[in-house]
Amino acid sequence: MCAMAGPTIRRRRLGTDLRRLREARSLKLDEVAEHLGVAPSTLSRIETGKAPTRTSYLSVMLDLYGVQDADQRRMLLDLAREGQRKGWWSSADDLLPAGAGTYLGLEAEADQVLAFGAQVLHGLIQTPGYARAVIAAGRPDLAAEDAGRLADVQLRRQQVRGAAGLRLHLVLDESVLHRVLGSRVVMAEQLTSLAAAAGDGWLTVQVLPLAGVRTVLTPSFGILRFTEAADPDLACVPGLPGQVLLEYRAPQVRALIATFGALASAAIGPAESLTLIRDLAGQYR
Repeated sequence: MCAMAGPTIRRRRLGTDLRRLREARSLKLDEVAEHLGVAPSTLSRIETGKAPTRTSYLSVMLDLYGVQDADQRRMLLDLAREGQRKGWWSSADDLLPAGAGTYLGLEAEADQVLAFGAQVLHGLIQTPGYARAVIAAGRPDLAAEDAGRLADVQLRRQQVRGAAGLRLHLVLDESVLHRVLGSRVVMAEQLTSLAAAAGDGWLTVQVLPLAGVRTVLTPSFGILRFTEAADPDLACVPGLPGQVLLEYRAPQVRALIATFGALASAAIGPAESLTLIRDLAGQYR
């Protein structure tokens, strides 16, 4: 992880440190929340990195936890200040579903994404035309201008990925490749782009065939993996309506990693998948 980590990962690291400090003092969440004059849910959001930490709250917590070392206090205060910065997606915050901003910030800091797509292609590999079609199908209530703003988020998301060098291992249900969104021209362009990206080294694609016995049934999900030991893996699963739910608990994340492994084992290999994608792209033309 680079020294210029974004605000979301800073919040997550600070929250992890604060939880450890609280537990080391055998203090309950409710006790500390009462001391701060906030709801326990507010403190929980701080400890899970879902919300920034006010420096005034942080100073009180550090006193309560007995943190006297000046360097440690300064480091934690720096994390809190950095965590208050806005993310690159903030211009579309009013359109993003709950949890999406937190996910985007963490994705931008990840080293690798493992993802299963059951309905549509992952946002990191969507072409502009396909992204607009996905938004139109999933958010028909949006005005054209707002749909365009969301599509711009996907483009910016891909630019951030390229700058960070993030790698994506994608397992796709074959139905995704046959589901026409936008038009056949849009699909041809999207699958051609997908095939080209798979040849660039940062993307591994496997297709889970429709034919044959299905051994794993699961909705779409993703797993973010980080290089820093201080940043453990986390999982992302869809919620309702359109929520992005993040799972930090290690047993649940390990279970989804195992599910992804089972899906990858049941899918055809990258070379065969690439051939299938290219063939389908040709059929859409």
